[in-house]
Amino acid sequence: MTRRLLLSYLSLAALVLLCLEIPLGFVYSRSERERVVNAAKDEAESVSAYASLSLSAGRAERDLPRRVVHCADRIGGKVVIVDAVGTLLATSHPRAAVMSSDLASRPGIAAALHGTSTVDVRTSTIGGVEYLSVAAPVRHTSGLQGAVWLTVPTRTVHERVHHVWLLLAFGGLGVLTAVAVVGFAIARWTGRPIRELERATHELAEGGRATPVTMTKGPPEVRRLATAFNRTAARLAHLLAAQRAFAGEASHQLKTPLAALRLRLENLEPNVSARGLGSLTAAVTETDRLSRMVEGLLAMARLEEDSASPAQVDVGAVCAERHRTWKPLFEQQRVSLVLFAGSVGPVLAVPGGVEQIVDNLLSNALRASPRDSTVTMELRLHVPARRALRDARPAWVDLHITDEGPGMTAEQRDRAFDRFWRAPGAPKGGTGLGLSLVQRLAHASGGEASLHAASSGGLDAVIRLPSTEPPREGQGPLGPLGPLGPGVDKASGQRRRVIPALRA
Repeated sequence: MTRRLLLSYLSLAALVLLCLEIPLGFVYSRSERERVVNAAKDEAESVSAYASLSLSAGRAERDLPRRVVHCADRIGGKVVIVDAVGTLLATSHPRAAVMSSDLASRPGIAAALHGTSTVDVRTSTIGGVEYLSVAAPVRHTSGLQGAVWLTVPTRTVHERVHHVWLLLAFGGLGVLTAVAVVGFAIARWTGRPIRELERATHELAEGGRATPVTMTKGPPEVRRLATAFNRTAARLAHLLAAQRAFAGEASHQLKTPLAALRLRLENLEPNVSARGLGSLTAAVTETDRLSRMVEGLLAMARLEEDSASPAQVDVGAVCAERHRTWKPLFEQQRVSLVLFAGSVGPVLAVPGGVEQIVDNLLSNALRASPRDSTVTMELRLHVPARRALRDARPAWVDLHITDEGPGMTAEQRDRAFDRFWRAPGAPKGGTGLGLSLVQRLAHASGGEASLHAASSGGLDAVIRLPSTEPPREGQGPLGPLGPLGPGVDKASGQRRRVIPALRA
């Protein structure tokens, strides 16, 4: 904003200066030309009158040479006097071989010998005088006695006109400099409230508490805008705080009654007949589902309250640890859990975020996987092609968790991250909060979450996180083991059912 205001001030000042200085320069050039021409005409009339008196008194040979030399010295030019037939009577530069025939043929002298005064002025493109000559007749009561031809050098006039144009140019630059200094100060003063509003808006957009913008100076419109922003920010902060407080407090308050309800339902089991045992089991299942939903709400409330900054996380080590933890549970359900772990380096993630992401995705994959199927965990490093030596585009690490379950349609994958949404026909026990929490954790870590159809017919959940390790020379686009990535047979292109060595 400061730059635009300054450019506006300078453009307006430059336009005003051009409209004033260019006409002023031409007016001065014209007046200077007229002054020089009038001075030359007066000088020629003076020499003509003196020559007329000298010729009448018969002292032309004695007085005229001295007079023309004196006049030429005063004006710094040349003076020539001829008689009525064009014969040279006196000249200020006798060494110049001037012939009478040449003098009489000159247009100015020829016109003067016919009784007409002439002025020959040639000007330059900016109004300066390039050439000036004046011819005047020498008259007497007895008739025309000759002519005076006077030429004036134009260098002085030329220099004077150029000097004025330079003064106008430097004056304009000085005015523009002053306008730039004053305009910059005014632009900074005008833009300071806008910068304060921008800073507060960025703080609010980043999830922080926006500091109220104090506006005691500046344009009235900006002060009113700051007042409206402060009211909006305060209302938004109040609504968010109320939402977080309600989610947290409601979840905490629900945990104890749910635990008591489950305990009472379990205590009723010996007293329930075989015909009502199914209803009791369904009630216990729904109670467990409600408990998990409360835990999910608590996790999301804590995520919204904690604005932890992403830190370096060894995603390979986390995946290996979660693989060891979940593998016995998968084996109980007769589902294979396979990990393809390459050396992808650390990623940026919120503390504890990768663990929660992996746990939620593995839990969903286990519920959706049929017996004797396989769930695959795979890490891939994506390095964008460098188009320049200093290309700073970041690398990404993709975590794929793929199952062989029924999968989802494209429309269902688009809605899967909505809170409390569950796919039709989904296994019982889900709360509809797991994928929503996964997406929030991925976004808080600077990455993203997406769902794709797997080649095996199931679902491929992809979590992309920013890598903190600079790419090494010769590293393929999908990982350190080549373009197909770890765990893939280059000859056949098929995924190998081999679990690589995991770190302890």
